[in-house]
Amino acid sequence: MAGDSRFPDVDTDGSEKNEETEIVVNVGGVRQVFYGDNLNQYPETRLAELINCLSGGYDSIFSLCDDYDPGKREFYFDRDPDAFKCIIDVYYFGEIHMKKGICPICFKNEMEFWKVDLKFLDDCCKTHLSEKKEELEEIARRVQLILDDLGVDASESRWKRCQKYIWKFLEKPESSYPARVIAVLSFLFILISSIVMCVGTIPDLQVVDAEGNRIEHPTLDSIETACIGWFTMEYVLRLISSPNKLHFAMSFMNIVDVLAILPFYVSLTLTHLGAKLMELSNVQQAVQALRIMRIARIFKLARHSSGLQTLTYALKRSFKELGLLLMYLAVGIFVFSALGYTMEQSHPETLFKSIPQSFWWAIITMTTVGYGDIYPKTTLGKLNAAISFLCGVIAIALPIHPIINNFVRYYNKQRVLETAAKHELELMELNSAEGKAASSKSELEDLAREGKEGSFYSSRLKVSHSDTFIHLLSEEKHYRTRLQSCK
Repeated sequence: MAGDSRFPDVDTDGSEKNEETEIVVNVGGVRQVFYGDNLNQYPETRLAELINCLSGGYDSIFSLCDDYDPGKREFYFDRDPDAFKCIIDVYYFGEIHMKKGICPICFKNEMEFWKVDLKFLDDCCKTHLSEKKEELEEIARRVQLILDDLGVDASESRWKRCQKYIWKFLEKPESSYPARVIAVLSFLFILISSIVMCVGTIPDLQVVDAEGNRIEHPTLDSIETACIGWFTMEYVLRLISSPNKLHFAMSFMNIVDVLAILPFYVSLTLTHLGAKLMELSNVQQAVQALRIMRIARIFKLARHSSGLQTLTYALKRSFKELGLLLMYLAVGIFVFSALGYTMEQSHPETLFKSIPQSFWWAIITMTTVGYGDIYPKTTLGKLNAAISFLCGVIAIALPIHPIINNFVRYYNKQRVLETAAKHELELMELNSAEGKAASSKSELEDLAREGKEGSFYSSRLKVSHSDTFIHLLSEEKHYRTRLQSCK
């Protein structure tokens, strides 16, 4: 094929220099002229290989491109022209910038097709690529979790299947209607327990014990005991059914669950056994201190609220902004408290006794609270106070916008990922149904061809050729999910 007349511009003896070679590349209708001296800067790329493949015949040429016109020496590629325009920058500038609006995963696939290393992609574009990879991995993880919940492994033991059912029943309210009922009940128990804790401190609802001390009403104690019983049963069942018990025990939300129920049992133990080991007054003080820990149960609401989880994540991602806020306030507090102390020393009835005491005044002034327990009395002191609260407003307002942006970005991202995971499952169900339909159609055609029960299967075969059947989708290679297309 090297001496074929259909290659009039190819020098089969290899005497033509690659640096002087000119080729035309047509990518999706966009024509581009390249010269060998530019392409040979990166000889491992596909475009550089085109120069060296001319003397190899049709086999080597069509292994690199989709079509070739020997008269025009033009190579044709059925690829994305927009991505190609960005990729060829590597031959002129030594780096690649991804145009806005191009899918990062598809752009990565285009770079792999043109055999251009990802190291030439600019750092700003690599960030978009890594974010998109993380999103796809998160979608794949969510889809896999849903598939694991739907699937039943016959080889698993009965206890293993029971564990999986309990875990799904308690941890995934969206899995079934009874699971949603349990989630609502758990939410109500948390609210009731928190309300009982608050109402129990009202003096009019307390009773006096034999020693004359005010204690919570017995009815409220009974409600508290019922709530703790629910929390305990819920935690134990989740711990038993957890697939990874160490990870479960070390999880932050599960630690909160333990802190919510532990004070009740410790108080119960101290009340019945502590009197024998220590004085009754010490036992009562310890019980009161442990009761304060019951406020931890309000954090259990985060398990049932995606909004609270999003807020926690936004604050976690905003540590830098929060650190800047604290630094601004710390500097302002130190400066304005020192100035306030100095300016108020001339007044005989000054309330600024020391700089550390002035810290409290600076804090409540810069945060615009102003309790009024300490205030300046001199003209210079009042001017210092006015400047301090203006600076405090500015210092607090500056980091708020990035924190709100982090919250909105994460919340929208979670909604997109959730929707994408549902769409992936719908596509998989659609493909599965079409695969079954194609399989049934193939069986019917075979039976009709063999003449088995001809009249019956012929009538069925006619029905299978209705307009609602899509023949192209019956072949596996013609349909791909979004995850498969991007990977």
